[in-house]
Amino acid sequence: MLGLYLNKPGDLEMKVLPSSSFLKEDEVKVKLIYGGICGSDIGAYKGKLPYVSYPIRPGHELLGTIIEAGKDTNYTVGTKVVIAPNSFCGECDLCVKGKTNICRHKQSLGVNTDGGFSEEFVISSKYVLPIPDGLSDERAVLIEPFAVIVHAFKKVAITTGTSVAVIGCGTEGMLAIALATYLGAQVTAIDISQEKLDKVKSFGDIRTAHPGDIRDETFEVVIEAAGVKQSVEQAMEIASPGGSVLLIGLTPEANFPVVRVVRNELTLYGSIIYHFPADFSQTLEYLKQDDFYVEPIISEIISFKEYKRAYEMAASGKYGKIILSFKEEHRQ
Repeated sequence: MLGLYLNKPGDLEMKVLPSSSFLKEDEVKVKLIYGGICGSDIGAYKGKLPYVSYPIRPGHELLGTIIEAGKDTNYTVGTKVVIAPNSFCGECDLCVKGKTNICRHKQSLGVNTDGGFSEEFVISSKYVLPIPDGLSDERAVLIEPFAVIVHAFKKVAITTGTSVAVIGCGTEGMLAIALATYLGAQVTAIDISQEKLDKVKSFGDIRTAHPGDIRDETFEVVIEAAGVKQSVEQAMEIASPGGSVLLIGLTPEANFPVVRVVRNELTLYGSIIYHFPADFSQTLEYLKQDDFYVEPIISEIISFKEYKRAYEMAASGKYGKIILSFKEEHRQ
């Protein structure tokens, strides 16, 4: 079978990989349909993630169809599934407390164990979620990245009329904008890229602004999704007294205005990935709603054989989500 392989930073190639001929009793073999290129995939490609285990097969936003199932699984051949790419042991102190998303023994596809950017891959049935008939592949492939936002939003109160600022309009930022808008919030999208700001306007009545445009104004909930020092610091500055700052992006460090946090009783939340399957199931419920608008998030669907062009587009920062297609009609 064909698959992508990241030998070292900057050295991504397509290789003929061995197809697994033996399944453990709890495993399924999945034929990939779509794979989304994530920011962490680009970080691994550029060598900016210090915890990547090279060489490695990338890819963790995965949608496919089960083509073989071990005898102890509850799934049948032909079932369409989305993949939870982060493992959890279920036994460490954090897992026992229900914090499986920060399991002490967590492994992540495409980071420290081989991912799924290949025609077929094998995974424990513990980490698959069936997709109902009627949900398009283009919406289903968003379940994993959107679950990050669904999990994060459980930490803050966003209802009709809540003033929300989203800093950073990449994929996660756009998903946050989509959900906050759906919940009835008054959303301000902030980014340095006018191209991204123009794109998010399609979500509805969204106010857009460059970082320097926000002066003497505060918001009840501020969502930081850019993952850069300056945006984290701005998030602290524009949170209303009694408000919440929700950090989703990853940056090594930022200056922390302790006096402002204390005097204004700000609440700071960090949020990483999700709980599986609960957050995936909730995400699926949103995506099943016809009036939940996410179409602008995917910029282009490209054959996996054109992976170089796809990665270049994803790395440019000028586009929304780039999807690799493993469908037959995209393989030529």
